[in-house]
Amino acid sequence: MTGWLDGKRALVVGAGSGIGRAVLDAFIAEGAKVAVLERDSDKCERLREALPDVPVVQGDATTRTDNDQAVTVAAETYGGLDTLVNCVGVFDFYRGIDDIGADDLSAAFDEMFRTNVLSHLQSVKAALPALRNGSGPSIVLTESTSAYYPGRGGVLYVPSKFAVRGLVTALAHDLAPQVRVNGVAPGGTLNTDLRGLTTLGLGDARLDDSPDRATDLAARTPLHVALTGADHAWSYVFLASDRSRGIAGETVHPDGGFRLGAPK
Repeated sequence: MTGWLDGKRALVVGAGSGIGRAVLDAFIAEGAKVAVLERDSDKCERLREALPDVPVVQGDATTRTDNDQAVTVAAETYGGLDTLVNCVGVFDFYRGIDDIGADDLSAAFDEMFRTNVLSHLQSVKAALPALRNGSGPSIVLTESTSAYYPGRGGVLYVPSKFAVRGLVTALAHDLAPQVRVNGVAPGGTLNTDLRGLTTLGLGDARLDDSPDRATDLAARTPLHVALTGADHAWSYVFLASDRSRGIAGETVHPDGGFRLGAPK
């Protein structure tokens, strides 16, 4: 590997599976010292078994106390914190406004924005004091193609990712020049554990459960690729590294070339 993150001390929020786990593995491979905040207890146990040297905090990223604990563990274990990555998210499985009952709308909205937006704010708020004392500190938040192209999510998911896109811009402006803030907007992803809203009865649904997903993903991208979390992870590595020290308020788009238009 290239050692792009040698010496970097990182906290990855939502690293139990999917893109978050791929980011964790890539950061370690590139020389970073990484701590984890993960909500799911089974995923936490699997991480501890596979990576016994990685401190894993079980907790809810939407809460202040669990983010504070994860930052404290990371900073005390490694003597500080240089990078925060948040990969927490939930999906609505393309539910349109007509697909959500009036009695369910408020609760579904709260769950979506609490998970996809508040978790990012809480992790940033908790990490800032440590990051400001870090070396080349940076924050990388997870956006989505849904914030840039129509049809990539439902009526709740799409605006939640627009909100994360806004967070990247607002935080990058507010925290410069001390802390760089950027985003990654992955396209459709194989082998993801992204789940649905429990308030809509979708808590057990997985985005990658659809048949022939790899073929479908490749067919709708101009590059004809079906990307994995490992593919996306290198965008996070670059933005967390000092190689991107002149980049702030930007978004990397590992999406197979959606902006090029319809695939040939």
